[in-house]
Amino acid sequence: MAEKKQTEEVQETATVEAPVVSEAQQNPEQFLKEFNWEKYEEGIEQVEDKKLQEFEKLVAENFVDTADEEVVDGTVVHMTDREAIIDINAKSEGVISLNEFRYNPDLKVGDKVEVLIDVREDKTGQLVLSHRKARTIKAWDRVNAAHDTGEIVNGFVKCRTKGGMIVDVFGIEAFLPGSQIDVKPIRDYDQYVNKTMEFKVVKINHEFKNVVVSHKALIEADIEEQKKEIIGQLEKGQVLEGTVKNITSYGVFIDLGGVDGLIHITDLSWSRINHPNEIVELDQKLNVVILDFDDNKSRIQLGLKQLQAHPWEALGEEVKVGDKVKGKVVVIADYGAFIEVAEGVEGLIHVSEMSWSTHLRSAQDFVKIGDEVDAQILTLDREERKMSLGIKQLTPDPWTDITSKYPVGSKHSGIVRNFTNFGVFVELEEGIDGLIYISDLSWTKKVKHPSEVVAVGDKLDVLVLELDVEGRKLSLGHKQTKENPWDKYETEFALESIHKAAIEEIVDKGATVKFNEDITAFVPQRHLEKEDGGKLKAGEEAEFKIIEFNKEFKRVVASHTAVFKAEEAKIVKQAVKRQAQQAAEAKPTLGDANETLAALKKKMEGGE
Repeated sequence: MAEKKQTEEVQETATVEAPVVSEAQQNPEQFLKEFNWEKYEEGIEQVEDKKLQEFEKLVAENFVDTADEEVVDGTVVHMTDREAIIDINAKSEGVISLNEFRYNPDLKVGDKVEVLIDVREDKTGQLVLSHRKARTIKAWDRVNAAHDTGEIVNGFVKCRTKGGMIVDVFGIEAFLPGSQIDVKPIRDYDQYVNKTMEFKVVKINHEFKNVVVSHKALIEADIEEQKKEIIGQLEKGQVLEGTVKNITSYGVFIDLGGVDGLIHITDLSWSRINHPNEIVELDQKLNVVILDFDDNKSRIQLGLKQLQAHPWEALGEEVKVGDKVKGKVVVIADYGAFIEVAEGVEGLIHVSEMSWSTHLRSAQDFVKIGDEVDAQILTLDREERKMSLGIKQLTPDPWTDITSKYPVGSKHSGIVRNFTNFGVFVELEEGIDGLIYISDLSWTKKVKHPSEVVAVGDKLDVLVLELDVEGRKLSLGHKQTKENPWDKYETEFALESIHKAAIEEIVDKGATVKFNEDITAFVPQRHLEKEDGGKLKAGEEAEFKIIEFNKEFKRVVASHTAVFKAEEAKIVKQAVKRQAQQAAEAKPTLGDANETLAALKKKMEGGE
């Protein structure tokens, strides 16, 4: 009977427990979902230990451990105006602000999203999740993997920044340097903003969480293959199409499809140009010819003008020496100016061919860059591609009628143009210059250099002294336009004439006395002696006798001593004369007469 009762209890137990185990095993998710945690935690609903252990096992197998900081997948189960409710298969559902999904405005219920458990339980007991943090963690994993494997990633160019662009790669803000955008220089960065492009992760700084990406690296890989193919086919004289990549003051860099070449400024045009941008512009496509390259073909010299015939070859045969041509001044040097008479055809006008004047000046005195001038062809060498021109040949030669315009003895006015040690060049008119020798500048002054008398630019009266038509030379005089004051001085300061003046300066061998602005006389040392035996000093005034006057050499010598010596001699002569008269009247003896004459003679000799 007891055995039967025990059997019935076992059966009853089996019938009670079997459905619970079966339900949990058959639908564990539903069982866990419907389990009342609150009642269990408050002790309202008792659970057998065996059931509790099985329940904990199912929880471990089916629910996320919210204590782990792992990124898990969740499902959007509900959305409000401000939040998204996410089911991550945990004890409760989590919540994420919609601000974290601004990049995905199309988010909807049922979408799978990556999340990270931010707060296990807030003050309301709510599980708080973060999609942004989850994306960041996953993004760094993907960025690191892309850097290690060299994988090409897509990125969204958000905005410009100093030195480059900011790119969103997997939700991480990466830096794209300006030099890594393209193989060619970028002039407009804004054209890339809000575009999705392919990049390669080239550098990661884990300490500062910096990522650097490059779009150029992808282009270079393709270009390198093209470059090898192009370089292998390069030949001198080959014509290729290229794109203007960069313009400098000395030339233009051309992209030949991965290989760069340089067109020097002199190879852009047969005409002279000041800057390459006069001929080409950026991104312009051009046909160019290969002129030369180095051994490894890394430096390629290109030409543009060589694709056109040389302008000298197109110069008409009818152009000949003596023809009048018109051209533009393109280059000026001290010795002359280059005139472009046709595109790429230049001629030189030497400064000596710019004016009939024999007084050469700089070409800049006659023309300036850009001037349109008329000229005559003087020489023409088609083989050497040289041409010399002249401007003065278009005007009459002023020396043609020189004898009638400037006969010897005629008086004119001219402009002082230049000095030499021996004279002054005076321009009477354009092309007519004459020379005034230094000796013909002044009648009275002893000129050591022309600058003592005149200055460049002065207007000067001149007299034609000599004319050499064949030698194209004019000899002029300035002093001849005035009366020679020495003609008057020759009478005024005649020999033996006496003049009063002061000693101006004491010199080694005497002194100088200035009688007027023109005449300064020299007084020898021995002629400075005064009547009392002393000598004249500087500034002392006295009378002087002219003892030498040379008009040709403008030399005047004076003496103070001769003044009173001459007076003594005069007194002696007068005394002799009186004594002679007295003697004649007294009729002295011959002996008396002899004694008197002897005494006078002695006195005169002593005076002299």
